[in-house]
Amino acid sequence: MVQKIKWTLRSLNDLNNIYEFIAKDSRRYAQIQVENIQNDVSNLARFPLMGRNVPEFPHLPYREILVGNYRVLYRFKEDQGQVIVMSVVHGRRLLKEP
Repeated sequence: MVQKIKWTLRSLNDLNNIYEFIAKDSRRYAQIQVENIQNDVSNLARFPLMGRNVPEFPHLPYREILVGNYRVLYRFKEDQGQVIVMSVVHGRRLLKEP
C-alpha cells in the first residue's frame, strides 16, 4: 500500500538549513545531499517500516532512516496511511525528547 508523505515545517526548515550550510562550500554537493534525503524519504511511501526505532526514544512512536550523515526522523500513522517527516538532523547531534 502506498502511503502519503507529509513534511512538517520543521523538517522542511531542516532541509533548507542543511542546503545552506553545505552550499557555503559547494552548491552542487548541497543539492545532491538534499536530493538524496528526499529520494530516500520517498521510499517510505512504499516501505514505511523500513526505518528503525529511534534508539534514544524506544518508548515513542518515532522511526528513523539514515541518509549519509543525516538522520531523518518520522512517524508512521498506519490508520491514516501517512508518513510524517518530523525532522532531519546531523547524525552527531544529540536528540532531546520531543
